[in-house]
Amino acid sequence: MKTIEEVLKNKAAGLYYNNRLILPFHAHFLKVIIEDDIITDFSPSSKGIFIREEDDFTDIYFHEYKHLNDVVSKFEAVKMVVVEKGENIFDSVNHKKLAVYLEEKHKTRIEKSDEDILFIE
Repeated sequence: MKTIEEVLKNKAAGLYYNNRLILPFHAHFLKVIIEDDIITDFSPSSKGIFIREEDDFTDIYFHEYKHLNDVVSKFEAVKMVVVEKGENIFDSVNHKKLAVYLEEKHKTRIEKSDEDILFIE
């Protein structure tokens, strides 16, 4: 399993298919922003999102969207605040702000977001 830092350093790509985002790491998700939706409920009963960890990746399903590339343009990103598994989620130093850009052929580009990208804290 790759860490978030390894994914960022090696510019490892994720994937997307329809309403599914596949990330090459595990993390504690604190916030996901897609379009105008700010999602903070990641419980199994959440109506908007479902997160499932597999051995080597994490699946994120967005129930409110049929096709992610219909709502996230090439100039926009799915933004998220995550904490590496095993790190203290209560220490804000460990909170990583990521931007996931949808590219061609179902690939995603994962970047640490700049401070100028709007995140609502």
